[in-house]
Amino acid sequence: MKAAAPIYQQHEENTSWTNSLKFYKDEIILLRERLAEIAFKNSNKVILAEVEHYQNQFIIQHNRIDEIMHSIKLNENALIKEIKSNPIAVDHRKVAAHTNEAEQMKTFEKIFADLREKYNRFSSKWM
Repeated sequence: MKAAAPIYQQHEENTSWTNSLKFYKDEIILLRERLAEIAFKNSNKVILAEVEHYQNQFIIQHNRIDEIMHSIKLNENALIKEIKSNPIAVDHRKVAAHTNEAEQMKTFEKIFADLREKYNRFSSKWM
């Protein structure tokens, strides 16, 4: 049997996750700007290879954010559809929990934190 969660709780989580993902997108922009400075200041091929590695990682994580945001949007649309189909006692009703989105967020945040830590060590060495 699938776990169930209140509609309002899922909506709040979706909103929180969306805001977090928007913040991560903004952070990637800042990290890319710092990376461009490193590339501009250094011509060493080893350093430039690392710069390219981080550029690729930021692209991958940016795309992953878009994928997760799409999944959250689909879940939010399902919640809206559920509410419209039966608006009675929405505050108390439960629907199947969005465990997939929760797991995606947990995994993304772990990977992104690790990437950020490694990148900050790299950038502090070459800025």
